[in-house]
Amino acid sequence: VKLGVVPLISVLFLTLLLLFLALFPGAFDCCTKISDEIPKGILRRVERFEIQKADGLCHLEAVILHIKGKKFCVNPWNRKVQKMMKKMKHKIHRRKSHVRKQRRARITKQQ
Repeated sequence: VKLGVVPLISVLFLTLLLLFLALFPGAFDCCTKISDEIPKGILRRVERFEIQKADGLCHLEAVILHIKGKKFCVNPWNRKVQKMMKKMKHKIHRRKSHVRKQRRARITKQQ
């Protein structure tokens, strides 16, 4: 039984596509458009954020804001967004150092 060229190419293409998806699972999660303006109400409800760089698979610099399971792609050069990122990093840093101090205090009390 002879296989046609078209089915063989289709199988090869499908195999390569599956291999690509396995090696680069986030390849299709890139922001393709960004918003320049973002309301303060949305910025207040941000749970976490990611920074998308314009190298590799994604071709656009963006900040991805995560709010209740939704993603918003915004301009990383927006001053409001930069201020929000700085505040969130500061909160995370302060929380971690506070926990460390408490643990050290507990350890010294037990000894």
